[in-house]
Amino acid sequence: MSSELNYSFPFLETATEVLRAVAHPHRLLIIEMLNRRQSLNVTEIYEELGIEQAVASHHLRILKDRGVVQVRRDGKNSNYSLVSDEFAKILTILQQVVPA
Repeated sequence: MSSELNYSFPFLETATEVLRAVAHPHRLLIIEMLNRRQSLNVTEIYEELGIEQAVASHHLRILKDRGVVQVRRDGKNSNYSLVSDEFAKILTILQQVVPA
């Protein structure tokens, strides 16, 4: 085994926090929805998921705090979008390696 690491420990700590943030079925679905529709407000998200508004807001806050989604104010509405479309690849990778 090589003594040189490809990734720094601080990077891996941050990556772990991002993985923790996406590690919930509702949050993975939010990522998929935002990838498909580009931008959604909290009402559109909780209605499509069939969950309460407070629950959707909680999940969005976690994703926002870890840099997965960004929020843009539009009057009274807050529109959410992925910081990077690359986050949607998490689901693609999982679909290839996780048994159904």
